Order: sequence, then structure tokens, then C-alpha cells
Amino acid sequence: MRKKVGKLFESRKGQMDYLLHRDYIDSGIATFPCRISSFYDVVNPLSVRRYEAPNPDFTALIESGARLLPSDCPIVLDIIEDCLTQKEREIIVATIREYYAFELGLVEKDVKRHTKRFLIMTVGLVLLAFLLWLSEGLAEIPRELFFILFWFLGDTVCDYILLTGHELRHSRRSAGQLASIKVKFSKSFDASAYTKEEVDKLHSEIEKDVNETLK
Repeated sequence: MRKKVGKLFESRKGQMDYLLHRDYIDSGIATFPCRISSFYDVVNPLSVRRYEAPNPDFTALIESGARLLPSDCPIVLDIIEDCLTQKEREIIVATIREYYAFELGLVEKDVKRHTKRFLIMTVGLVLLAFLLWLSEGLAEIPRELFFILFWFLGDTVCDYILLTGHELRHSRRSAGQLASIKVKFSKSFDASAYTKEEVDKLHSEIEKDVNETLK
């Protein structure tokens, strides 16, 4: 019986797409509602004024949901509260925006580092192929060393093309998705559907934000 139950677990199918569209995604936009009771539910109480950092529990909530989303899905964070001043709302919006802008910058550095290594390895691979062609008349041992280096570089280049490069592009897009998050404040959660005008407005705001960072 225990073995049969194990087989049942293996055959069970996930319902992620259904659950995402039931709970979060409407008209291609993901809404994450969260209820707070104080300013410090969002902002780390250890941070100081003008150098605010988000509360780690708060960012963990956002990121645990974001990792399930399609990477082309805009995110709206709906903060439900009745305890904040207008100034505190402005600080929260700026803190979230700047935190994920820094996170995006870290991902960009990682992408550049891997891309630079890929280019160096590719040039080295081409040079080694040329040296192997020139070394037809050399003794066997030097040619074996060339072959070892050639396959090492070739393996690294292929890994980047087939695996690492894809993962980096996905990480870059996911970081850009979080850096483009929109924050709104509500007294209560309204799960009504987005209108076409609201969808178009959100897309145009994201496009404007992206274009400003490219300048």
C-alpha cells in the first residue's frame, strides 16, 4: 500500500497556471495584496532616515510570489492599510523601487561578468583551433595538451549557450520585472477585474520607466 501511494504522488499533476490565474493574474497583471499594521511592516526598523531598507519579511513575501509568475507579467503591489501618513507612503514607494533597482544592478553585473568570460573563452577557442591546425607536425604530447584546452573551452562556451546564458537572461528579466513593480495603497482589497484603460496605463508607465533608465 505504501508503494502504491508513492506512485500516486508521482502521478499527481500540478495546477500552477490555474492557481496563478485564480489568485493573482488578471488581464496579464499580477496583483499581490498585503495587509500591514505599521510603517515598519514594510521598512526595516533598523534602517535610518534617507537610507531606508525594506523589511526582509516583506521582500520575502513579494519574491516568493514573483518567482511563480511568467516573466512578462507586470506586478502590482496592493498595500492595504489605514495607518500611514502620505509621507510614509512616499517613503515606502521609494524604498521598494530603489531596493529592486539595486538588485537589478547586481544581476546586471553578474550578466556582464559571465558575458565577458564567454567572449574571452570564445576567442580562446578560436585561437586554439587555429593552433591545432598549425600544429599538425608537432609531437603527440603538445597536441594532446591543445586538445585538452580546446575541449575545456568548448565545454564552457557550450554551457553558456545552452544553459548559463538562458538562466542569466531569465534572471535579468525577473530582476527587471521586480524593478518595475507598481505600488498602490488601499483601505480594503478590491479583487475586481482590471479595465483595458488600467492595463494600458500600467504598460505605458512601465515603458516610460524603462526608457528613463536607458537615458
